[in-house]
Amino acid sequence: MPKNHASTSDFALLDAFWNEPVERHVLPNGLTLLLKRDTSAALASVQVWVKTGSVHESAHLGAGLSHFLEHMLFKGTSRRAGREISAQVQAHGGYINAYTTFDRTVYYIDLPSEHVGVAVDILADAVLESTLPEDEVAREKDGVLREIAMRKDDPDNRLWDQLFPTAFREHPYRQPIIGHRDVFAAVSRDDLESYYRARYVPNNLVVVIVGDIDPARVRTQVEEHFGRAPRARLAPVLVPDEPPQLAPRVEHRREDVEVTRGVLAWPIPGLSHEDAPALDLLAAVLGHGESSVLWQEIREKAGLVHAIDASAWNPGTVGLFCVSYTCEPARREAAEAAILRLVERCRKRAFAEAQLRKARRQMVVAEINTRKTMSGQASRLGVAEVVVGDLDHSRTYFAQLEAVDARRLSRVTARYLVPERLTAVSSSPRAAAATAAPAQGVAAGERADFSEVRLPNGARILLQPDRRLPNLHLRLMLQGGALYEEAGKRGATMLLATMLTKDTRRRPAAMVAGYIEEVGGSFFPFSGNNSLGVAVEVLPPDVDRAVSVLTEALMAPAFRAATLETEREAQIAALQQDDDDVVTLARKRLRERFFGCHPLSLDAAGNREGVAALSAKDLQGLHRRLAVGPNVVLVVAGDFEPRRLLPALKRVVQGLPAGPAPVWAVDVAGLLLPATPGDHVETQPREQAVVLQGFPGPSINADDFYVGEVIDELFSGMASRLFERVREEKGLAYFVRSGRVTGIESGMFYFVAGTQPGREQEVLAEIDAEVSRVATGAVEAAELARCQTRLKAARRQSLQTNSARAMQAGLNALQGQPINDWKNYDGRVESVTIADLAAFAQRRLVRERRTQLVVRP
Repeated sequence: MPKNHASTSDFALLDAFWNEPVERHVLPNGLTLLLKRDTSAALASVQVWVKTGSVHESAHLGAGLSHFLEHMLFKGTSRRAGREISAQVQAHGGYINAYTTFDRTVYYIDLPSEHVGVAVDILADAVLESTLPEDEVAREKDGVLREIAMRKDDPDNRLWDQLFPTAFREHPYRQPIIGHRDVFAAVSRDDLESYYRARYVPNNLVVVIVGDIDPARVRTQVEEHFGRAPRARLAPVLVPDEPPQLAPRVEHRREDVEVTRGVLAWPIPGLSHEDAPALDLLAAVLGHGESSVLWQEIREKAGLVHAIDASAWNPGTVGLFCVSYTCEPARREAAEAAILRLVERCRKRAFAEAQLRKARRQMVVAEINTRKTMSGQASRLGVAEVVVGDLDHSRTYFAQLEAVDARRLSRVTARYLVPERLTAVSSSPRAAAATAAPAQGVAAGERADFSEVRLPNGARILLQPDRRLPNLHLRLMLQGGALYEEAGKRGATMLLATMLTKDTRRRPAAMVAGYIEEVGGSFFPFSGNNSLGVAVEVLPPDVDRAVSVLTEALMAPAFRAATLETEREAQIAALQQDDDDVVTLARKRLRERFFGCHPLSLDAAGNREGVAALSAKDLQGLHRRLAVGPNVVLVVAGDFEPRRLLPALKRVVQGLPAGPAPVWAVDVAGLLLPATPGDHVETQPREQAVVLQGFPGPSINADDFYVGEVIDELFSGMASRLFERVREEKGLAYFVRSGRVTGIESGMFYFVAGTQPGREQEVLAEIDAEVSRVATGAVEAAELARCQTRLKAARRQSLQTNSARAMQAGLNALQGQPINDWKNYDGRVESVTIADLAAFAQRRLVRERRTQLVVRP
């Protein structure tokens, strides 16, 4: 069968990536080193991939040793105390973290490229020379036990923990990566050290470094710090094969949840199998995006689910093809039956070429998106080397993908998605009904500033060309949010944004989604405390489509009743899901108590009653009020020619009325915050307790906004004194941090920590003590400097993508700031002094203006 020309052209977009040089070296001690130079930004990602995960724990399977060791490797070495590791990384503007999977453990530092040598030194020291201090092991063990308990409070985690032991009977995938509580509790320091000495050896490590680096110099640094460790004996680990599944497996649970979550899964072969690209393509056709087969058939037409998607998970030698969904409890059986009927139909009928073309384009775009950041590129190389064993895997994979036609896709569906190999699991509310309900152009390393074009009607267009990647992002933004919503109809901002991506007077919602997704693009809403809008991301040749959907979304939304009903139910279901997570629920409760009748008492999603009360007329009215020239900004960033594109962009917004600018729907001038100061307690049926404190915080344009930025960093992160004291020294909480709710005219600064019941007051006392330390000016100069360095580097990291830069420039414009105000960020952060921090704490973080909340079992 001849190749589709459009698809061939899509794959050609990746040719430049295949030709990018990657150096691969194997040191004498067996360590593998991958180096890739990218001068597009003065950043680098240094990653150490240890080829060991939870499936390699042998006699300790189910103990979570790999995950426990990941926690312990930053607790101290023979050269550095634990606090020194995080402090040194922060001092050089870096971000350090790690994660554990079934088959690998990865440690990484993202930082300015001039400090790559520091990252290499720290990671080599931590990975190869950790001392696993006895007191830290005991303290961290308590922390992991709390993490296990917190996972039990998360219904999504519980669902997947339910799926894997049902789908796998012999393979170690059936054991949770974090471990079983009782098995983990029995782990000793000797067990941990034995595993560390056996698996963390140079000949089991891959070091990946991508960024604005000198490869020869970095190779020397790696040889200096990693090369001294000798090659060691590395015993093979037997991972048992999973026997063939011969009959369906089912496990449906009733729990304390608000909505039903379900997964249908079938076993599939691993990532290196010849059918892997076809299975990924099948997942994309069936369940990627709102024009996908499952979304259209099961959600839009049948009205059986709130959300549905498909994925092919196959990191090792075996995996699962999954269809996951959320729905009302009474619709689970009908939804499951409809999904299986659709799968059976796909087994017997050929897919349309247009469906394959769209999915291929989506997968090409996804590959391009991995190249947006240094960290993403390094991760891609790590997967190729560690998981597949072939650095050329991406090229081979896409060549195989290009060869998959409709007939082969049907054969793959028929081969793997068979009834006798189905595993079905779900989690539903205890009181759920049992019967089904009826259906319902820049130089490398630098970027141009954004330029601004202001139209006669007051609308603004912001432009930043950047041809580093074949990627184009367009974002339409409106000032909006809580202050513009009517009382009793909260959540209108989010629902309006969602509806702008749906039906227009020219196209139904399915056609809108298909029009963008068939070329691998994405079209999505966003909303927050102070703004809303829609964004579209495409490959540069498809810019006309992007402009078309934005124009219709802004100028011709249809607000059709059936679509509104579906999206209203989905937003309510999402609110119900939030209530299932104790930390999210606790944050919402604090927000309600702190803000009282102020609109910021609810986030953009609103509440169930408000969303349920919203009508098409309400959304049309809000759209008319907000969609006026002075209130709209269109931002474009990426690979485009400004002069050529600008006339089309003007047509998107030039039809808007000239004003007046919208006014707030409520008068907040006389409201005092906090609304309910004092100490409050609320009980919830959960395993863990959450403690929170809320104080008056800066608004967006407040004089001390950047002081708030620095003090938030001071109280958060692994290098913060608060974290060190509460988590590391006393083992009182699994997490503790600060945060902010920021509005146009007010805000909240808050602390949140997850702890075990009975320790709440101890955690709160430590937060109080840390606030007092800052208020007395006892912050050390080096401590402040680390925070400032980290914030500046984090801002640099956060602006790597076209979408992030577009969002920041648009917000600046809407909030009355210079559109390139990000350039002033470093200076403003650097200007914050210890006295400023003390003044902030003395003025804002005081007991008399505090709302304290404890949520406990």
